[in-house]
Amino acid sequence: MPKLNVLSGKDLIKIFSHFGFFIESQKGSHIKLSRITLNQRQVLVIPNHDEVDIGTLKAIYRQANKYINEKELFPHFHSA
Repeated sequence: MPKLNVLSGKDLIKIFSHFGFFIESQKGSHIKLSRITLNQRQVLVIPNHDEVDIGTLKAIYRQANKYINEKELFPHFHSA
């Protein structure tokens, strides 16, 4: 996997809102995003940090790949 961009929690929320996710709730510094497609509720939890740790970012990317085609998701997480 190519190197991931450094992203903040706000960056991730903007990226996933582009794919139809919305903020469902927040507990502490973690924001729960969700969307409903084909009668299925899809949930992602995003830490609202200035800079998300690379390991956390990889885990979010892998989890999002279950819901979003990698070709669509890739440009948002990697440099050109």
